[in-house]
Amino acid sequence: MEHTLQFLKPLPATEAPYYPESDGKPMGETDFHITAMMYLLSALRYFFKNLTDVYVASDMLMYYEEGNTSVFVVPDVFVVKGVDKRTRRVYKVWEEKTAPTVIFEITSRGTRLEDLATKRGLYEILGVQEYFLFDPLDEYLSPRLRGFRLKDNAYQHLTLDSAGNLHSEALDVILHPDVKLLRVIDPTTNKVVPTLDEAMAMAEEEAERAQAEAERANNAEAELARLREEIKRLRGME
Repeated sequence: MEHTLQFLKPLPATEAPYYPESDGKPMGETDFHITAMMYLLSALRYFFKNLTDVYVASDMLMYYEEGNTSVFVVPDVFVVKGVDKRTRRVYKVWEEKTAPTVIFEITSRGTRLEDLATKRGLYEILGVQEYFLFDPLDEYLSPRLRGFRLKDNAYQHLTLDSAGNLHSEALDVILHPDVKLLRVIDPTTNKVVPTLDEAMAMAEEEAERAQAEAERANNAEAELARLREEIKRLRGME
C-alpha cells in the first residue's frame, strides 16, 4: 500500500507571528536577588490591589517592536498604569498602547552594566516614566539604590533623601533599602508593606489577641453571672 507524505501547509502571510513566552535562559540569580524580586512583586501587587487599571508583573518578556519576535527585554519587575489587571503571557507594548510606567531591575555583577547602559537607554526611548536599580548585596552599585525620572524625554538622576530613600512620584510610594530588600512604604500611613512571612506572623498575632480578648470577655461574663447569683443569695437571707 502506498503512503503519501503529508506536508504541513505553509502559514498564511497574514497570520500573526508567534512571540515566545521564554527566552530559554534560566533566571540564574542568587536567593538574595530572587527574594528581592518576589517581595517587590508581591508588595506592589498588594499596594495596588484595589485598583483594576494597574498591572504589576515580574520576569516577563516585553516586546516593543511589532512583528520582530527577536527583540525583547525582560524587566525584573514592572508596573503599568492605565491597563487592565488581566493575566498575560507576554507584554506587547503596541497592543497595550503604553510602555510600563515604572521598571525595577535587581542588579548584580553580571547585569549591572546592561542595567545602567543598555536598558536605561531603551527604557528612556520607550517612555518609561521612572526606572529604579537596586543592589541587594550592596556590592556593585554605589549608592545601592539608584533612580531615574523622565523629564523632557530624557532621564534625570534622582537624589536620595537623608534616610537613603527615593520617592516614586509615578507610583506614589517610598522606596527604602532595608538589608537585602527594597521595601515599599505607603507615604500616607508611613507603613511598610510586609513580606508574606511578616503578613502571616501579623495575622497570627492578631488572631491570638482576638482569642485572648474573647476569653477575657467570657471570663468577665461568667464573673458577672456569679456576682448576680451571689446578690440573689444574699437577698434571700434578708
